Amino acid sequence: MATPRCPLHTLSALALALALAGCGGPPADVVLYCAVDQSHSEPIVRAFEAATGLRVDFQPDIEATKSIGHRRRIQEEANNPRCDVFWNNEVVQSVLLAEASPALIEPYISPAAADIPDQFKDPSGLWTGFASRARVLIVNTDRYPDPADYPRTTDAFLEPGAGEHSGMARPLTGTTAAHGAVWLNAWGSERTFGHLQALTDNGVRFGPGNAHLMRLVRDGNLDFGWTDTDDAKAAIDQGFPVAQVVPDQGPGEFGLVVIPNTVCLVKGAPHPEAARLLIDFLLSHEVERMLAEGDSGQIPVRAEVSRPAGVLKLDQLTLAPIDWAEVGHTYADNVDALEDWFNQ
Repeated sequence: MATPRCPLHTLSALALALALAGCGGPPADVVLYCAVDQSHSEPIVRAFEAATGLRVDFQPDIEATKSIGHRRRIQEEANNPRCDVFWNNEVVQSVLLAEASPALIEPYISPAAADIPDQFKDPSGLWTGFASRARVLIVNTDRYPDPADYPRTTDAFLEPGAGEHSGMARPLTGTTAAHGAVWLNAWGSERTFGHLQALTDNGVRFGPGNAHLMRLVRDGNLDFGWTDTDDAKAAIDQGFPVAQVVPDQGPGEFGLVVIPNTVCLVKGAPHPEAARLLIDFLLSHEVERMLAEGDSGQIPVRAEVSRPAGVLKLDQLTLAPIDWAEVGHTYADNVDALEDWFNQ
């Protein structure tokens, strides 16, 4: 039996039925809060509108509050929901919405998610992951002309003399917050805060975001640092002297941290039927392919989805073992301490 893929013509037919169910009125609107960069996400939204005839109230986030800003909005609007669908650029904030009391998102198991690997979705359908980015090292090749010398592990930042020439974004928002949450879950709070202190003591520079860190490395102000695959790709595509390194691939090392986008149906969504159509579309093979082929080069979580050369294949790499529900719990228990640590 073929796996459901929710092709565009099926969505169009469903959207037409939805419009007709509204007694011939205009197509139903759907409100989307989106934490993915607008340049990457808006073409997907417009493709959905073109395929279905439904109008999306598309509300992107800003770099400084990625994922956290929309999660807080959904919490604040709990008694009068305005959002239908939350397209998050990572997982942790989605888990926090699922774990709120009462939960602020509700289950929806999309037929388009049938072939998404289990590690990328909540078993009850509260959130579903797709189109991922990975936490990689970006290296300035003028500073490291020989690939044999590239830093390749989490511990490279702790090497004597390396700290003041390296950096990462503060792990408070977006994928960097998810990365910090993975450390907290894997290592516990004492070791994680000890690691952050050791990085600080070694002179590692903590900045406001992944794109900022990428620019510091591409311009030669830092030798290397943590960033996401989409930011590394941007610098490489623009011809800067940088390379992307997939870290922690040796025996006993941490493994590659892979962070999918997630999509959630907001509890009490004003337009639930249109919301489910939008979720089906976002979880389709077509959207994973579009995001892989776009400027962000996002990594399909399904091995069979086609991708350009240079986009990672997850089944060929050692991935960090991550239980995102547990990571979310750990993050919730430590988020205040994490924010206090960086704001002291």
